[in-house]
Amino acid sequence: MTQDELLQGVVIPVDKPRQWTSFQAVNKIKAAIRRTFDLKKFKIGHAGTLDPLASGLLLVCVGKATKRIDELQSGTKVYSGTFVFGATTPCYDLERPIDAYYPFAHISPALLQSALPQFLGTVQQVPPIFSAVKIDGQRAYQYARQTSADEPAPMPTPKPVQIYDFEITAFRPGDPAATPPPLVQTDLADARRLYDNPLGTVPQHLPQADFRIRCGKGTYIRSIARDLGLALNSGAFLSALCREQVGQYHLADAVSLDEVERFLLS
Repeated sequence: MTQDELLQGVVIPVDKPRQWTSFQAVNKIKAAIRRTFDLKKFKIGHAGTLDPLASGLLLVCVGKATKRIDELQSGTKVYSGTFVFGATTPCYDLERPIDAYYPFAHISPALLQSALPQFLGTVQQVPPIFSAVKIDGQRAYQYARQTSADEPAPMPTPKPVQIYDFEITAFRPGDPAATPPPLVQTDLADARRLYDNPLGTVPQHLPQADFRIRCGKGTYIRSIARDLGLALNSGAFLSALCREQVGQYHLADAVSLDEVERFLLS
């Protein structure tokens, strides 16, 4: 494409790697555009943040395509990933260590299937405290990293989200007789670190389920993990997440960050 075509508006579907923030991915694309077209000033942004530990489709808008960000963010999204049962983490994924274990011997594929209907349709969902939603003008994750166990952070306000399809694609039972690894204690200084994005481990004795979800704008899959654990009288967190689709854009059509320059020259 030419520089003029770029500035007229281009949506770049990118396959964001795990442990990269969406901001870091956009910055890498910005650098590639500057190298390719010798541009110093241009508009660029993304249509919907992906959590650092999530991978998959990130739509990066350049030039006049940035005017489409709100439209693209409103598109239906498809996610796949893995839930782990019998434990929780403070952020509902593997960015923080497990903070508690729960009974899980009663969890079966049949029980799991029986819980899914309550998550379909319009659902009131509380976003994770480790998220970018605002509470009194401040990002929720800032509250989470500034407070202690003696001074818990305020929770975000519930909001309605749309969940169109929720499918369990595989179930792997755990071993209730196994001895769980000891809990890892973290101090307040560790909890305050921003975007450190460590990738924790999943204790192998815990049951896991793979899933596929089709949902609307603003849905937190990490919150679904938390709420599904509660619905099963246990705990749960997200160990893997991939965004496969946003509106008409599919992950199969995305380019890696290393392929962006070739995409720009195609």
